[in-house]
Amino acid sequence: MERGAATAAAALGCALRSPSPSASPAPRWPPLLRCPRRVPPGPPRSLLPPARRFRPLDMKKGQSRNSLKTFSSSGHLGVRLNSEDLVNDKLLIDCGEDQDCVLGGIVALGKFDALHIGHRKLAMHASKAGTPFLLSFAGMAEVLGWTYRPPIVAQCDRKRVLSSWAPYCRNVVPLEYQVEFSKVRSLSPRQFVERLSKDLRIKGVVAGENYRFGYKASGDAAELVKLCEEFGLSALIVRSVMDTAKRSHNGVSAAINSSDKGQVSSSCVRHALAMGNVEYVSELLGRKHRLVLMLNQHCLHEKKNIVLPNSCMLNMPPAEGLYENCDLVNGGYLGPCRVIINSDTLIIEMKDENSLSLNPIQEVRQLGIEFG
Repeated sequence: MERGAATAAAALGCALRSPSPSASPAPRWPPLLRCPRRVPPGPPRSLLPPARRFRPLDMKKGQSRNSLKTFSSSGHLGVRLNSEDLVNDKLLIDCGEDQDCVLGGIVALGKFDALHIGHRKLAMHASKAGTPFLLSFAGMAEVLGWTYRPPIVAQCDRKRVLSSWAPYCRNVVPLEYQVEFSKVRSLSPRQFVERLSKDLRIKGVVAGENYRFGYKASGDAAELVKLCEEFGLSALIVRSVMDTAKRSHNGVSAAINSSDKGQVSSSCVRHALAMGNVEYVSELLGRKHRLVLMLNQHCLHEKKNIVLPNSCMLNMPPAEGLYENCDLVNGGYLGPCRVIINSDTLIIEMKDENSLSLNPIQEVRQLGIEFG
């Protein structure tokens, strides 16, 4: 897996009217706006030799940067790249042309869909070795033809979650950057590590014991350690956080795939949400699950209730049903509530009608529901 006024406020605020039975329900889950393996068990491996430092490219007087020779990893002369090729070939899609956002840092590798306690552990170990970063992959679903699924964490809420990890990461907030998956999909394990080393100039990596990488996931954690040593990077392989609770819902346990050995995973979180077990979700995430809602003209506000179409949801909700002991937030705390989720709409019932005045709703673009 890291962006008039009267018109904008009118478009994003809630319309003050009673629910109308004639209102057409919005489509349920369209793609929404993008709110901008194994090694033998044992303790984490010790860090390998420190990273080499790479000096900037030595440009001789009169040499143009618009045409540079490239060499393959075997040393053979490759194609010439012009300045446009250099920009298009950059790995990080949310970093500048110089690609120095993770320079000298320790990157945790993974998908990081749920930002669960296992992911937090990777960031914690990265912070012990240097400046921690999360390196996730963008565009995997599109490239691999996966069916669209709403994210577990809304894109616009990820920085808040990472900020909450600071106490676990030596009071440093891990930063997240994304790699365009289409640009690394065909790389061999060796080529991938080479690009981390030479293009991003990182100091080291942290990964889980089940981490797979390279073309068709051909590389495992052991090969990652070997390749990092070859390119002068430190490498730390971290044991998985196990799901000791292994809860079930009505006798049905979490779905298990071929790589599931009982560890905490994003798949477990999705399954628990689909079952409506929000307490279990909180244990897996290490925090309450927050559903983020984008307010629009279809939002209805009557006394202490808010009614929204499901198309306002920016991430995955729990299963349909009634949820007590929830909290409504909008950057600040608005108050306790209960939430009813059905096939078309989401209803928020505030326990105290005085906690939901007009201004907090009209002045914000988003609301958040935390399920506890």
